[in-house]
This record gives sequence, structure tokens and C-alpha cells, in this order.
Amino acid sequence: MSKSATIAKTIQGKLILGDVLRLLVNDGLVNKEQAEQLYKDRKMDTSNLHPLIIVGEQKWINKSAPDKTLTIENLTKWLAVQAGLDYYNIDPLKLDFGPIAQVISKGYAERLKIMPIKVAGTEATIATAEPFQTDWVKDIEHILKMKVKLVVANPIEISRYLPEVYNLANSIQHTKTAKAGQSIGVQNFEQLVELGKNKNLDANEQHVVNIVDWLFKYAFEQRASDIHLEPRRTMGVLRFRIDGVLHQVYQLPSTIMNVITSRIKLLGRMDMVEKRRPQDGRIKTLTPEGVEVELRLSTMPTAFGEKLVMRVFSPEIIMKDFLQLGFSKSQADQWNTWTKQPNGIILVTGPTGSGKTTTLYSTLKHLATSEVNVCTVEDPIEMVEPAFNQMQVQHNIGLTFSGGIRTLLRQDPDIIMVGEIRDVETAEMAIQAALTGHLVLSTLHTNDAPSAITRLLDLGVPSYLIQSALLGVMAQRLVRTLCPSCKKPGTIEDTEWSSLVGKWKLNKPSQPNTTEGCLECRMTGYRGRNGIYEMLSISKNIQKLITPDTDLSKVKAQAYREGMKPLMINGAEKIAAGLTTIEELYKVTPPLDD
Repeated sequence: MSKSATIAKTIQGKLILGDVLRLLVNDGLVNKEQAEQLYKDRKMDTSNLHPLIIVGEQKWINKSAPDKTLTIENLTKWLAVQAGLDYYNIDPLKLDFGPIAQVISKGYAERLKIMPIKVAGTEATIATAEPFQTDWVKDIEHILKMKVKLVVANPIEISRYLPEVYNLANSIQHTKTAKAGQSIGVQNFEQLVELGKNKNLDANEQHVVNIVDWLFKYAFEQRASDIHLEPRRTMGVLRFRIDGVLHQVYQLPSTIMNVITSRIKLLGRMDMVEKRRPQDGRIKTLTPEGVEVELRLSTMPTAFGEKLVMRVFSPEIIMKDFLQLGFSKSQADQWNTWTKQPNGIILVTGPTGSGKTTTLYSTLKHLATSEVNVCTVEDPIEMVEPAFNQMQVQHNIGLTFSGGIRTLLRQDPDIIMVGEIRDVETAEMAIQAALTGHLVLSTLHTNDAPSAITRLLDLGVPSYLIQSALLGVMAQRLVRTLCPSCKKPGTIEDTEWSSLVGKWKLNKPSQPNTTEGCLECRMTGYRGRNGIYEMLSISKNIQKLITPDTDLSKVKAQAYREGMKPLMINGAEKIAAGLTTIEELYKVTPPLDD
């Protein structure tokens, strides 16, 4: 007889604290004295807590593996082994709510503390935290005419997600069967013949509100930076961008996707009826923990309907200091030296999504004291911040970046932030502001820091203005950082390291890190992102090289002589510090010059 069968024979039914403690002692995971004391303390307990929760609250060290704590998650995995069943981590973003909620009723599931997970063919997967209480399995199999596969899951997760699964399934079902309203506008270019069958559901309907609340809640919980609602021919696709990578998390019928989009447009004060033109909006909301979050909305008409992207901004991001953003001590000192200048222009360069906005907002937040007037002109305003005076570009009334800077100069500013330099007029106005006694910060799209000089020249800015006004240029990228829960020592070949650092003298790390992936990082191996930076100070020698026919290679060579480190080398230092991997660095960083 197997160990799990023997245990099942001795327990037969609902787990009690005494059974769990006895098994833990027998397996050598806890001391007998610890177990007896806890049993004595909890003997008269009437809270009806699951035994794993009670033991997990003790935060005991695992005697057989002293580097691990007996958390509820680890105890659940241990219980699955005892029962001879698979362990299952409940990921709400991977549950197909409709089918699983039809397997058993909500009342029945709540009574037995079981949760349907998956329905595939003739098999239903059901999670339980009571693996030895199985007398209900035969009844379910008989009713469903399906085979039941039992898995063991965390009792806290079952209690948390069980009502949500049924509530969301109920909302989706009611939204599907809601009466059709008047259809306004053509939403899908391929459905012109089907126009009479389109359903335009009420965006204020309570079930739609529930679905949108669920969407926001789990996006925040999963640390999504962007939420994508994408219409397809027959289904709508929901995707989250987490740590710079898009993950598909759910599929919804097109009618439901349309009404979710309408609900979010309503919250963002956008025109719900207009589906042919792109629109922008914003929503401010609170996470379940009470943290304020701002979402910037953007819609775009596509062949299959209206696509909606929401960018998530948390005020906590701009409260980080520069070391938390990924600056080294020397980089932070250099950045502070630039930003403490009374006048001049500082440029931050990099592609979309490289963290330029976060760097600028964090800088302005540190600079915005009661003694200075900080003004910004943006397109659009990324985050509303009370400490700044923010103006949004509005092309429909002729308010451009250059016009905005001209207006700001009459507002007695000390520090000006220009969202982006796109044309010669904006560039010249920003430089004029810098030359007339203001500190100006702005962004450009270039591959590295020295290229910002030639980019300004290409736009048509005279070289003498760049020489006079430019204080420094910083190029940046974001690399995913290794998950602290599952990273482990790895190796790097000599040839691989030499190829990475080129002619730069940077010692190979003796023990770099690699990763396997775990539940904490959604099996990606990475959790969070960190900045890598290339900082070009405009010294006297660099100024001499800024001419109408600037030779970029000479500027780079001089900058390297003066201590500028390329992005790739700063990234290699992050690898040596055990923060990221070579593969991740190559994804985001331009190659080194020969």
C-alpha cells in the first residue's frame, strides 16, 4: 500500500489540526515540542480555520530544509504529496469562468470548499484543500457524466477566488443574454451584413461594471503597465503588459468586449458614440489596498472594432529615488549635478517604453520645492501631479509644443519640462528658454546619448545654440530583473563575456545569476525592471566638437575618454551584480561600437 493510501485510510475525511501536526512531525518538518504546544494552544479554537492556515501563521522553519519557511504555499505542496495528488496554483487570469462555473453550483462548491478549475472533454479538474474528503466525487461524476480529476490548492486562494469565479461568470452570462439595444455606428468592417444583429449593451449595467472592476483589480495585482483590449473577428482578446512583455490573459465574446470598451470610455469621459476616430482619456481609481492609480486611455479604430489600450501609472513610481530606478551612485551624483544647474537643457533619450517619463517625473518631483515654479508642456499629460503646473498640447486649437513653451516663458518658470522635441521650432524654443535662465528637461528618440547632438543638428538647430545650452544627455533602457524568489548561481563562458564587453576592461563576474521561473514571476524568471544608463556630459572638449558637420565617432571617442560608459557596459555591470542576464541585455541595448 502506498504512503498516500495509508494516510488516507487513517484520516478519512476532513483534516484536523492534530492530523496535520502528526504528519509534519512524522516527516521531520517540525519539532514534536512545537507541534504539541500549538495543538494545546488551539485545542479550544472555534474559528474553523483550515489547519494549513493555522500552521502557516506560525512561520516555522522547515527542519528538513532550514533555508525554507513553512508558508501556506509550501504546506499545500507538502499536503498534495501526502495525498498523492497534483498541486495546483490558482491563477485567476487563466481560468475560463463560463464553463467551470457550470460544473457545480456555487452553494455546493462553497459548502465543500472545492473549486472547479478546468473542463476538458470528459474530464473536470476540481481543486480542494481537503484531499481526504472525497465522498462527494462519485456523486459529481454520476451527475456530470464526467471523470473528476482532484488537485490540491491553497485554502486561502480557494476561499478568495471561489466567489469571484461565480460572480464573474454570472456577469458574463447576463451580459451575453442582455436585450439588444439600438446599435449606433459600424463597429466592425467585416460585419456590415450582420449590422441588424449587433448588440449595443448598456455600459452602466451592473454586470458590465463587475467585469470592468475585475479587469482593473487583476491588472493592478499582476503589476501590469498596460492593459490591451483588442477586437478580433469572432472574439475579443485581453492582454496585459507585465515587465515589458505582453501576456494574453483572457478571451471574451465580441459583444462583451465592445460593452467593456464603452464602459471604460464612459469612465474616461470620452465620446462613447464616436468609434471612427482615435480618442484619449484618463481615469483615476484606487487599488483594493487603497493606492491611487491613474490610467491613461487611448482608442483606435481597427478592422474588427475599437481597440483600447490603458497605460497604468502609479504615483509610487515617481516617489522612488534615483538609486531605486537603477542609477549607480556615480550616475545619481552626475544627474544631480546637471539638475542643480540654474539654467541649461538636459535631454533624456531612448525608445518608447524605456522609462524616460518616469525619470523626468521623478526628477521634477525632487526639484519641485515651494521655492521654485515647475511647469510642463506635454502631449498628453502622462500623470497629473499637483506639485507641477501642467499644460497639454492641443493641436486642434493650435496649441503646439513650441507655442506652449512660449506661453510658459511668460509664467515666471524656474524649471520647464517639454514632453518631447519633435521639430526645429520646439527645439529652438526649448534652447531659447534654457539660454534665458531656465532649467529645461526634455526627451528625444535616439539610440544613444551622443546621437542626440546630431539629431538636433538634423532638425535644423544651429550648432552654436547646442554648444551654449546643452548641459548633458542621458540615454536609457529598461531591463527585466531576475526574480529574487527563483534566481540561482549560473555561469558565463569567457568568449560570451568578451563578446559582450568588447574592448572595455570589465572583469567577468565569478558567479552571475540565472533563473528557472516560479509562481512569483509567472514562470518567466523575471520580476520587475531596472534602468541602464549612458550619460554624456557636455564638457569644453565636447563643445568644441559640436559643429555644423559634427563627427559622431569623434564625439563618442572623446566622451569615452572622459568617462562615459555605453549602455551595454552599464548593463554588463548589472549582470555582474546579479540583477539581469545577457539575453535580456541583448534584447534592449544597441551593440557596442567597434
